[in-house]
Amino acid sequence: MSKLISIDLDETGLPAPTPEIEQERRVAIFDLLEENSFSLPARGDQPAPNGPFKLTLSIIERRLVFAIADESGAALGEFHLSLSPFRQVIKDYFQICESYFDAVKRLPPAQIEAIDMGRRGIHDEGSRVLLERLEGKVITDHATARRLFTLICVLHFKG
Repeated sequence: MSKLISIDLDETGLPAPTPEIEQERRVAIFDLLEENSFSLPARGDQPAPNGPFKLTLSIIERRLVFAIADESGAALGEFHLSLSPFRQVIKDYFQICESYFDAVKRLPPAQIEAIDMGRRGIHDEGSRVLLERLEGKVITDHATARRLFTLICVLHFKG
């Protein structure tokens, strides 16, 4: 049961998302809950906690916070990551998403596909950065990291 069964975003103080950003959030959470790989490593002489897990993502004082609980809601741990390594890739991701959402409304499929390929490339870069930052804290796979990166972007949305 090395998986997430619940994902919450603490969007306290954040502006209301656009319909496109809200859709990205819903799809990422749905896809994560359908299929993910998420476990915690053993710490020192402590055994690895057993899943399934509940995750709350938030941004507190410019840091990305992962709060992890067990199935019953008992806290298993919390860790904070600097957002600095994510800033440029998130900025690039929002720019290309804006181009993509605009293109869907007015460009032919071939051009939309080209923009979407660029969007996927930047998304992959964000998931790579996330995997690096999670090393030693969470054991996960690329697909799960991609969807978590989407949720991190949602938390960064400035309106």
